[in-house]
Amino acid sequence: MLQIILYTPQIPPNTGNIIRLCANSGARLHLIEPIGFSVDEKSCRRAGLDYKSLADVIIHRNWFSCKEMLSDRSIWAITKFGNKRYDQVKFSNNDALLFGSETSGLPKNIKDEFARSHQLYLPMQNESRSLNLSNSVAICLYEAWRQNNFIDTDYNFENL
Repeated sequence: MLQIILYTPQIPPNTGNIIRLCANSGARLHLIEPIGFSVDEKSCRRAGLDYKSLADVIIHRNWFSCKEMLSDRSIWAITKFGNKRYDQVKFSNNDALLFGSETSGLPKNIKDEFARSHQLYLPMQNESRSLNLSNSVAICLYEAWRQNNFIDTDYNFENL
């Protein structure tokens, strides 16, 4: 199962979209505190995070806790400062994809934990703003899932 990691997400609708994406793809979502919004049931419903019950969401107190839990997996840092395009690597179905917060990305000390070969970027036009976090997660998650033949899905492609 693919793992999505959001480092200190700040915008509830982005996280809501990602929860929905994880619910629909079977990926597990990891949220690293501090989170910029409340994740209690009432707040989640109000912020459009009502898919939380359909997805496997784990909240970690810090990066170390998350990294320790996923120590048996290959983690890819997705950052605009990466040196390898996201579609130029071979993903395993056990990989984890790490994304920074909407407002500040991944901190330098966390990026520096990754070999340059594990720092990926999404191509964009010069002088453009960064992609929305939920769009970036969708692009990378579906590429990783596609590379693994959409394993763990019950959708029957044979009947198309």
